Amino acid sequence: MHGDKKKVCFVIQRYGKEVNGGAETLCRELAERLTDKYEVEVLTTKAIDYMTWKDEYSSDEEEICGVKVRRFSVSRLRHRKPFNLINRIFKEGLLPTFMENRWLISQGPVVPGLIDFIKEHKDDYRAFVFMTYLYYPTVKGLPEVAEKSVFLPLAHDEPFLRMKMFEPIFTKTKAFFFETQEERDLVFKKFKCDHIPYKFGGSGVEVPDKVCGDDFKKKYELENYIIYAGRIDDGKNCKELFEFFLKYKETHSDDLKLVLIGKAVIDIPEALDIVPLGFVSEQDKFDGMAGAKLLVLPSKFESLSIVVLEAFSLGKPVLVNGECEVLKGHCDKSGGGLYYTDYEGFEKGLTTLLSDPSLREEMGEKGKSYVNERFNWKVICDNLSEMIEYASEN
Repeated sequence: MHGDKKKVCFVIQRYGKEVNGGAETLCRELAERLTDKYEVEVLTTKAIDYMTWKDEYSSDEEEICGVKVRRFSVSRLRHRKPFNLINRIFKEGLLPTFMENRWLISQGPVVPGLIDFIKEHKDDYRAFVFMTYLYYPTVKGLPEVAEKSVFLPLAHDEPFLRMKMFEPIFTKTKAFFFETQEERDLVFKKFKCDHIPYKFGGSGVEVPDKVCGDDFKKKYELENYIIYAGRIDDGKNCKELFEFFLKYKETHSDDLKLVLIGKAVIDIPEALDIVPLGFVSEQDKFDGMAGAKLLVLPSKFESLSIVVLEAFSLGKPVLVNGECEVLKGHCDKSGGGLYYTDYEGFEKGLTTLLSDPSLREEMGEKGKSYVNERFNWKVICDNLSEMIEYASEN
């Protein structure tokens, strides 16, 4: 059936149409697009929810859009309170090196069966593609097949990158596939591994053929709003966004709303001007962005940010946290947005964009050009194929 196609294996913590997450979505996009050239398999868990890692997929194997997916049971659930405690100890700089493995186990997903499969079947595959540096499958799996591995770390400048246990996966991989120049610079500086070959990838951006902001406004009875799309949690710095927006509203008496799209794992303030819509359809998400004045993203830690690129592709400007080098880089390189590092910058950026429709339109067009030139799937898949071919050489 597959003829003489090389067999390539992706390894990631979660995989499936029901899974919500940037890395997981990117993995599916890449794996499915490579099926024309390779026989593609994925090793992953049976989990859907990263907060618990509970087994939710029942089958050990399934095929999704031409990709064979092998699922393994997670051997222990993630218990939030103990993990939050060890996480806090680490962030305060008090976690000794010998406790790092305890942190990894506590975070999960612990899937010894997946690692055993890699050990037993490593000769069945020409190359392994590991997605994200942070989780057990990559930390324990990549060293077993380092000589034929392509590593997409999805790294950003966060405290976890200081952990000693991550050094082997960054220094022993055969090839890197970075999302941005900022990620490459960070990794090379941190791990002194600039001798390892690499290519740039990221994610291609696709929007529906028909996008209509007016449909969204009518459906949700909205008019003048800015939008946040993504996970609503502490890791995305959402609490600061709520604080800044409500402070802004105290001194600006217009009818501006902050619309939130995505699953909330933290409490959202009960305020008339904050409108949480929860998880919506892809069509509603794009319609919502199209109808917004701009997209706002408060996160300090992003390795790419698909949602910013999607906003650009719709001709919408963005207002982002300038403490994130990647987001700042998108704005500087494209001219498609503004960034802030404190409330004063947030207020100034928001006021500037809201008060000048022609500036919003100009920035939106610049963002659209940036995405079309840099983030298209053909270039990305060709680059990944080149790294897979390199990794599969003896």
